Order: sequence, then C-alpha cells, then structure tokens
Amino acid sequence: MMTNLFSSFDPISSIMHLSLNWMSTLLGLIFLPYLFWFIPSRWSMLWSLISAALHKEFKVLLGLNNPGGSVVFISLFSLILFNNSLGLLPYVFTSTSHLAMTLTLSLPLWISFMLFGWFKHTQHMFAHLVPTGTPGPLMPFMVLIETVSNIIRPGTLAVRLAANMIAGHLLLTLLGNTGNSLSMLLISILLMSQILLLLLESAVAMIQSYVFAVLTTLYASEVN
Repeated sequence: MMTNLFSSFDPISSIMHLSLNWMSTLLGLIFLPYLFWFIPSRWSMLWSLISAALHKEFKVLLGLNNPGGSVVFISLFSLILFNNSLGLLPYVFTSTSHLAMTLTLSLPLWISFMLFGWFKHTQHMFAHLVPTGTPGPLMPFMVLIETVSNIIRPGTLAVRLAANMIAGHLLLTLLGNTGNSLSMLLISILLMSQILLLLLESAVAMIQSYVFAVLTTLYASEVN
C-alpha cells in the first residue's frame, strides 16, 4: 500500500540492493538493432521518415557550419521518446519523470554549449547579452535578465519534461485507484476516461521529446 502519492515513481525494484528500475532507460536499445538486418517494415520506414524530417529541421537551425550536429539531437529525441513511451506500459519505470534523469540530459549539454561559446565566440556571446535596439539606460538590466534566463535554461528544460511526465502518470494513478469503490456504470466510464488519458499521454510523450530536442538545438545554434 502506498504511503505517499509519489510512491508510484520511486525506484524500488532491486536485486541484492541493486536498483533495477533505471535499467528501463536502456529498453529503447532493443528496438534499434533490428533496423539494420531485418526486412524493412512499416515501422522502420516510419522511423526513417521521422529521422529524415528531424535532420532537415535541425540542419536549418544549426546552420551550414555544423551539418552533422543534427545526429546528436536526433539521438537525444530518440532516447527521450523511447523512455516516455515505454513508461506508459504497466510496471515499466519512467526514468524521464525524475529530475535525476532530465538534468543529466540537459545540464552537460548546456555546459558544453557555454564553454564552446565563451571560448570560441566570446564577442558573439557578449553581444548576445544585449538585444539589438536596447536603449542605453536599460542595457545593465537587459544583461542581468539575459544572464539569469541563460543560467536557468537547463533547469527549465529538465523541470518541463519531468513535470509533464509526472502530471499525466499521477492522474492515471489517481483515477485507477478509485475503481474498487465504483459501480459497474462508473467503472465503464472510468475505463473510457483512462483510455482517453492514455492517448493524451502518448501525444504528450512525443511532443515533450520533440520540444526538448528542438530547444536544445536552438540553444546550440545561439553559440555559433
């Protein structure tokens, strides 16, 4: 019995005190190898089309100076999408609903962008702190605002992804725990609402992985 509403998100499955829940992060690798030697199917063709579309979009955002950088962000999109989608299955731990996972993705990328930008394009990074057309008296305030907004970027990326994953899972858990005390009519209504929420969560899983990858790509493009 859960003593806390958030207990459904706790990594508690273990063998010899070794947590196994975080191993679900690697489940997405199961779906990748067969693309290389199996006969192409509709799913593999669909994934190839999605990867090609993302490559075209990320290539435009990154510019001509970094044509191969889109591979990193497509891989990031794939990792988050697999974890978000597999987390909707029963008894599968959703690692992207924890800040430990989302911060691990966003913070190293942001730090690498900042180090590259400040060491390679120092003048551009200073110029980026003051938007074009800013009046002279407002420049110190704009520098402060831009600095703060730049510092909180990895936190907002991580919190956005984790909060969206937690919100839907909590709602599904709350509704599912009320089924024991309902009549057959209300249970049928509850079942339909759970199916609709599951469809909504599937859309959220795809949208949030896309948003995370696009925002990371935009942050990378600003340092060039």
